[in-house]
Amino acid sequence: MSRTVKIVILFIAVIAVGWGIGKYTSPSPSASIEEGASAGAGSDLQAPPKSSSEPSVEPSPELSPEPSAVASDAPEAPGTGSEPTAAPSDKPDNSGSQASAEPSPAATAKPTDAGSSGSGDPAAEQTAAEPDSMTVMVNKQYQLPDGYKPADLVYPDVPFIFSEKIEKRMMRKTAAGALERMFAGAKKDGVYLAGVSAYRSEKTQTTLFNNYVARDGEEKARTYSAVPGHSEHQTGLAIDVSGSDGKCAAESCFGGTKEADWLAAHAAEYGFIIRYPEGKQGITGYMYEPWHIRYVGQEIAKEIAAKGITLEEYYDAVPVSK
Repeated sequence: MSRTVKIVILFIAVIAVGWGIGKYTSPSPSASIEEGASAGAGSDLQAPPKSSSEPSVEPSPELSPEPSAVASDAPEAPGTGSEPTAAPSDKPDNSGSQASAEPSPAATAKPTDAGSSGSGDPAAEQTAAEPDSMTVMVNKQYQLPDGYKPADLVYPDVPFIFSEKIEKRMMRKTAAGALERMFAGAKKDGVYLAGVSAYRSEKTQTTLFNNYVARDGEEKARTYSAVPGHSEHQTGLAIDVSGSDGKCAAESCFGGTKEADWLAAHAAEYGFIIRYPEGKQGITGYMYEPWHIRYVGQEIAKEIAAKGITLEEYYDAVPVSK
C-alpha cells in the first residue's frame, strides 16, 4: 500500500474518532430542563410534617393567664381597687342615692301562669316584671322570675360576722354603697354594725326553707322564712344586720339593742327601711325582724319611716285576707 493511501486512511480514522467523542459528551436539552426544574423546586418545598411520635408543645399551666376575677364570683368591695367587681347591669341604675319614684306593684308585676310558681306561696299571683328595679316589691304575693340573679352584685366594704367572701356577703352595687355610708354614719355615733346575711340565691333559699320546714313545720317556717322565689335577699337589696360582736344576730333578742335602735332611727337617712316592723305581721306576713333592712332609696324610705308604715302599705298593696 502506497504511503499516500496510508495517510488518507489515517486522516479518515482521526476524523471518525473525534466525531464519536463529541456525540457522547454533549449535554441533552431535555436533561438540562429537568435539572433546572429540580434545582428551582427547592425554594417551594415545605418542611415535612412533624412526626406523630414527636410531642406537641403545650403552654405550661404555670404560664397561662389566670381567669378573670369577675368570672370567679369574687369581686372586691367598691373603691378598694384590689379586685375588680362584677360587671354592672346594662339597665339603668335608678339610683344614685335615691330609688325611682313610687311605682305601684301593678306596674311592676305581671300575671303568673297557674301552677308556675312550683314550690311558691299558693297566695302568690304576681311575678315582678321589673326585678332589677330598686323599688321592686317582693313578698308573699309578688315573686321574682325563676332563677333571677342581679347582674351587679359586689362586696360591700363593711365588716361582717364572718370573714369568708361568699354569696351572702354580696349586695347590688347601689345598695352596697348606701350600706357603706350607713355603717360609717353609725360608727360616728359610736354604734358598730356588722353584716349577717345579704344576697341569697334561689337555690340557697330553697335549702334554708326546706331545713326550717323539717325543723318547725311549714306553717311556722312561713312566718319567718320566705318560700323560694319570694325572698328579698334574692334581690340583692336586703341584708340582715347585727352588732359587731355578732350577739343576737338574726334573733329576737336583737330588738332593743343600741344597734337596733340606731337602725330604726337612722336607716331611712341612707335609703333603708326596717322591712318587717313590729305589729305588722298581718300585713307583711312575717314576724318582727328589727335586723332585716331593705334598700328602697332615700325618698321612699323617709316617707315610710315618717308614716310608720310598711312597703305594702306604701304601695297600697296590702294583701286581702281570705
